[in-house]
Amino acid sequence: MSKTSSITTARSEMWRGRLGSALRTTLACTVAGCTSLYGPAPLRRYLEFPSFMYVTTVLVVSDATLGDTVRGFWHVVCSNIQVMMLSLLSLQLIGPHRFNSCVAALAMAASAFVVGLPESTHLVTKQLAFGQLVNVFVSTVVDGGRTGVAVHPVHVVCSTAFGGVAAVLAMLLPFPRLAHYETRKFYRLYAKNTCERFDCNIEAISASDNSTAVGFIAQAKSLSTTGAKLLQIIRSKQDGMHWEWPQTRIFNSHWIDPEDELQHLELTIRATDIALSTCTSFPVGVIDEELRGVLLNCRGHFSKVLGQQAKCFDSFDATITSDMKKEILTKNLSIAYKDLPTSFFLYCVHLLLYDSPIAKKTDHVLGKTQKRGDFKWSARKTREVVMNLIPNNHNLAFAFKSSLSLGLAVFLGLTYNKENGYWAGLLIALCFVPGRHPTFSLANARGQGTAMGSIYGILCCFVFKKIVDFSFLPLLPWIFFSSFLKYSRMYGQAGGIAAVTGALLVVGMKHNDPPSQFALARMVEATIGLLCFVIVEIIFNPCRAATLAKSELSQCLRSLHDCIGQIAIITPTKREMPFSSCQELREGQKKLKSLVCQLEEFTAEAELEPNFWFIPFHNACYRKMLESLSKMADLLLFVAYSMENIMLLSQKNGAFGVDLHDGVNKNVRIFKNKVSPTLEHLEEITRKKIPGKLANELNRNIPCDIEAQEHPNAEALRVWSGDEVVDSITGSFLKHLEEMANKTHTNIDEEMLKSQMLFHYSCLGFCTNNLMRETMKIQSEVKELLMWENPSSQTNHK
Repeated sequence: MSKTSSITTARSEMWRGRLGSALRTTLACTVAGCTSLYGPAPLRRYLEFPSFMYVTTVLVVSDATLGDTVRGFWHVVCSNIQVMMLSLLSLQLIGPHRFNSCVAALAMAASAFVVGLPESTHLVTKQLAFGQLVNVFVSTVVDGGRTGVAVHPVHVVCSTAFGGVAAVLAMLLPFPRLAHYETRKFYRLYAKNTCERFDCNIEAISASDNSTAVGFIAQAKSLSTTGAKLLQIIRSKQDGMHWEWPQTRIFNSHWIDPEDELQHLELTIRATDIALSTCTSFPVGVIDEELRGVLLNCRGHFSKVLGQQAKCFDSFDATITSDMKKEILTKNLSIAYKDLPTSFFLYCVHLLLYDSPIAKKTDHVLGKTQKRGDFKWSARKTREVVMNLIPNNHNLAFAFKSSLSLGLAVFLGLTYNKENGYWAGLLIALCFVPGRHPTFSLANARGQGTAMGSIYGILCCFVFKKIVDFSFLPLLPWIFFSSFLKYSRMYGQAGGIAAVTGALLVVGMKHNDPPSQFALARMVEATIGLLCFVIVEIIFNPCRAATLAKSELSQCLRSLHDCIGQIAIITPTKREMPFSSCQELREGQKKLKSLVCQLEEFTAEAELEPNFWFIPFHNACYRKMLESLSKMADLLLFVAYSMENIMLLSQKNGAFGVDLHDGVNKNVRIFKNKVSPTLEHLEEITRKKIPGKLANELNRNIPCDIEAQEHPNAEALRVWSGDEVVDSITGSFLKHLEEMANKTHTNIDEEMLKSQMLFHYSCLGFCTNNLMRETMKIQSEVKELLMWENPSSQTNHK
């Protein structure tokens, strides 16, 4: 089997998926366009807003499965109900004949606030409702209220509903694209990718020379990139699965979420990558021919286990690998005190073969919390439902932002050009996203997409000006092409949708002005809307993403400091306290992981935002710190898992390994005393906002020349002058493991207990060693960041 076969297969499957999405989008737009232009007159009478019909069609059908399309159509129904209620109420209270630019803007702002406030309403429902309300209120101003109260709301709702129907029809023809089938397909592909990554890592650690190992590590890295994309695709299909077969989760108590299983796989495979990255040279000295044979046999067993899971779409059946357990434990007994990276690699292999998900609670912890959790389940769910109905600060901010942007866009759009006042508000109705996002990048993508689509539409009208009935045909390749723009970094989904609708609105709807004049007016109105959007976003989110990234970095360091503090000192006579510490460590790790993801989002946004007069964002430095923080978050889960298992083993024989416990506790205490103060100082430094204070803090807290003892806190951070103390702690740890490994026990149970204890202790030693080294890397990057932001500082950063 080729080591890169899953990469080729994944690329072809993703390309087929995008091709199918483009074809279905083209078919849906064709159904909508032909119906609005050439359909029966009674039907066309109700489709007076083809612009929003196209928008709805593209939103619902784009890159969707059948379940996603059903969900999208449900969002259409919900938005229609909201719009009918709000628009009829507003028009009835105010009176259609009283609507002008100011009144329409105020009505739009008030209605947008009501739509945007509830947290339980889906974002797509809100976006559709915003666009529908723009059409209703602007149309009322344009015709002077002559059509009455209900005509425009009914026409808008019918146009939106038909857009949803066109999307559903396109999804059903020629056969439905099922989310369940797509998930199964990519699940199996991910399993194949994981097997190949596992094989590459086994070959790398068993390699007889350095160049061979480097080659396999490079292959594994390429496979890892593909695996991350496959995981993202599988994650995106989960909601569609629930909409196709909702009873799967509701009525099947043994239903297994594939995302949970794959997260366990991904985490453990990433851990083998970490183990390989810490190997100093190849071949690895402790791997003899016997161990190499065991590792190579593990490949076949893992392939069978993972293949069984992928075919059955079920949990692992580890019975076929039961014979491997004793071999792995026996071989680890002779290398645990010699080479921690190799021992940790075996630890991960054991987890993969025996389906031991480290991200889940152990049976001991579950046993203490299961009954209490079951008892409080319904109360907790009820509380969540009630809390979702109460608006929080984020919902209020989103509602105010949407209200102000749309109200201002409608007012300025009608003031500039009454006949084309729709487009200023309609364009930004689809821009709103809760929280922060790259405002300038999003506005730029929508502006470019609108311009390209409009220009293409003008060219189509010019070429087919003598055969107007066929002017819709050249739009089909443009719709097909624009569907692929959604996957580009430059345009994204916002630019791709804008490009499709830009051309559709010029050619796919009838208007009185010449196409070029209409397209120009629409681009001006779109520019007005985008300016309103950007200005309001800056008002509500005045902090730059770079500033938020630094603040989030400080929070990550604080959370990491708290996690290090939760690493328990293992005391067999006090068993309950360490178990609670392990659970607190798991909770802290979840918080850290969430903060790291948020930091990654801010970093990505800061890369895209313009610098203006500010200091350029140091992207490379943040990316390196993100890599270290992500690695440390993964290692903390292994720390919690190994500690929990050590506690469980200690309960079986409390007097067993007391000397080892004492020695390891001493090393853990030294590790915490070294890492915790450094993280605390780094958190304080990154929290400071004044460059002078930053320099002083760094100068005071992080000495550069420890030998000269230039700074008062040099002793606290002496470990970070090099690898000496890290190696010293690791050497002491290995010595304790060697002493235990060399002890002989006549009792078979005690000998097995010793093997298992060494197995988990070696994992703990490897993790603490790498946590120290990653802290050193973060400290180095913080120094570089300070130099970047404060180049005039005289602090010695060598």
